[in-house]
Order: sequence, then C-alpha cells, then structure tokens
Amino acid sequence: MNTLNLKPRIYNSYTMKHVFVIGLLLMVTTSLLAQRPGNNSTYHSTDTVKVFDIREKLVQLALQNPTYEVADRTVNKSLYELRKAKGSWLGVVAVSGNLNEFSIKQQPGVPNFYPRYNISVNVPLDVFTGKSNDIKIARENYLISEATRNEKFREIRAQVLTLYEDYIMHKERLESQIRITQDEYTIFMSKERDFQDGIINQEEYTKFSKGYEESKLRRGEYQRNFNVAKYELERMIGMTIEEALATK
Repeated sequence: MNTLNLKPRIYNSYTMKHVFVIGLLLMVTTSLLAQRPGNNSTYHSTDTVKVFDIREKLVQLALQNPTYEVADRTVNKSLYELRKAKGSWLGVVAVSGNLNEFSIKQQPGVPNFYPRYNISVNVPLDVFTGKSNDIKIARENYLISEATRNEKFREIRAQVLTLYEDYIMHKERLESQIRITQDEYTIFMSKERDFQDGIINQEEYTKFSKGYEESKLRRGEYQRNFNVAKYELERMIGMTIEEALATK
C-alpha cells in the first residue's frame, strides 16, 4: 500500500518542477524580446511631447499679456465685491439704547422705574430681499468675469498656436527657398562660364540668369514673411522666440 501511494506523489512533484522550469524560461524569453533595440524606440513620441511642451510654454508666456492680466484682475475684483455684498447686511441694522434717567439718579421717596435701560433694533423691511438680490447680482458679476477670463484664455491660446504654426510654416518655406536659390546660383555660375567659353548663346545665358534672379526675389519675399510671423509671435509672448525656447 505504501509503495502504491508513493508513486503518484513522486510523479506529481516531478511534473510541477517541469512546469516551473518551463514558466521560468518563458518569462526570461519575454524579457529578452522586450529589450530588443527595435521595440523600445520612442523617437516619435518624444518628438511629439517636445513640440507640445514648446507650444504650451508659448501659451503660458502669452498669458502674461496685459489684456489677460486685466481679465484676471477683474475676476478678483468681482470676488471681493461678492464677499462685500455677503457681509454688508450688518450695516443696515441700527441698534440704539438709552438708560432710564430716574433709575440712575435715584431720589429718596421716588420709586424705581423699570426697565433701567431701553434697547431698540431698527431693521428695514426690505433688508433680507434687498441684500439677497445684491448678493445674487455680485455672484452673477463674478461668474461673468470668470467666463470673460476663460474666453480670453481660449482666444489667446488659439492666437498663439496659430502664430506658432505660421512661424514654422514660413521658416520651412524660407529654408527650402534658400536651398533652391543656392542651387540656382550654382547652375547660373556654371552657365556663365559656358557663355564666356562660347558653349551657350546669349538667350540661354539670359534664361538661367533670369531664373536665378527670380529665385532671389522669392527668397526675399519668404524672408520677409518669416520675419513678420516671428515678430507677431514674439509680440504675443513678450520675448524673442530664441529666449523662449532657451528658458526652462
């Protein structure tokens, strides 16, 4: 009986060891595959985060614009007015009192007069309705100023992001045109030598000269557009774009 009972136990222990070893090998293999160079490339995600950070940094700088500061201070002003309205009801409650002269100056044979003092509270009939409406008006003004500030934030953010896109577009156009103009210049210089050597005629030489001049004019136009886009963006953020990108 003992021999028969030992066999299943030995078999089960042997099987469990195999399962454990196989599972361990699978874990190691998975870990090695996850560490392959092709699986952990984050170039695109890192680049996207970098661009996002630049844009949000420019938005934060633009929020220091005086127009947004006015909207922000208007919210604070409305909040103070709301607090003032909530506590102003105490100012309309008048409390008066007087002491009974006969009770103070007691004379022999004269009985005491009661009460010794009189206190009266004067509360206007519309104190609760009037002040309640004042508080409601102050609260609405506060909410309006908050909505105005939020709208100003969205307006500034959209404007900054649009200006940044224009800046990038004109920058890329200018860089592309600079390369094209450089190629046109190289071709023109080559054709000029050919013309001097009599390889090409005047008409052909003029065609390449004209192409180079037109390329220079486009470069000047793109340079101007880039400068304007840069100035507009810098006006919004209050500093040069180079300073903005250099700050952390």
